[in-house]
Amino acid sequence: MGLEIPRALSVGAIQPNIYIGRNNYNIGFGNQLNADKFENNSIDRYTSENAIKKMISANPKIKKIVKDFNPNLELNITGWNQLKNNHLKDVQNIAKGITENLPFSLKSRVDENAVEKAAYLHDLGKILIPKAILDKPAKLNPEETKIMHTHSELSYELLKTTDLDEKTLKLIRNHHQNAKKTGYPWVGNDFNADLNLQIVSVADKYSALTEHRTYKQSMSPKQALTIIYQDVKDGKVHPFVFKALVNYSKENEYAKIS
Repeated sequence: MGLEIPRALSVGAIQPNIYIGRNNYNIGFGNQLNADKFENNSIDRYTSENAIKKMISANPKIKKIVKDFNPNLELNITGWNQLKNNHLKDVQNIAKGITENLPFSLKSRVDENAVEKAAYLHDLGKILIPKAILDKPAKLNPEETKIMHTHSELSYELLKTTDLDEKTLKLIRNHHQNAKKTGYPWVGNDFNADLNLQIVSVADKYSALTEHRTYKQSMSPKQALTIIYQDVKDGKVHPFVFKALVNYSKENEYAKIS
């Protein structure tokens, strides 16, 4: 066990500078005792309010990105927790299902660890998107759409301050891109929508289409697959990734009925 106290403690106050680490577990004493908790090496260590505030402090570029729509860097904690407990877990499960249904020759090329982490963390930047835009019960106007589109780059800029590997970070940044480079954010000529990215991107889209959201009703799996099939015909998604999604969808629907 290692104990570090950088500064002397003030009488009658808990200072946010005590850390006790042992076997990858940490104890942190913050300004509010009820906010303190044990943190381990699970993926959730990237998603706590304290962790996100540290990421913002460590990267001045984040403030520049949001200066016109969130100058005070307000965090939408409630919205983020809802997203984390529903959409992100769903994307994780779908991505895993796609991977498991790929032909062996392709499955062996999947970085399952990077895909799993990216599937769960790709929307972290939405914590900085104003609630009025995130939960708008109607179609976004062009300016609101532009703001919403910053979330993928915000996710990348937040998480690049952590120990996440570069492969996972690129999946997070580019989860709205495709093989035709018609998504966002902008990518250069050397961009490659590899198998890992297509799994995360397709899982995210399928989840979004089949979810009920404030601005739309949920689609049936068949309706969602029909839309994604158009992406296959347009050369944006590999046919084998789509076929794996179809097989996962069938398995998932069968499991619900059984």
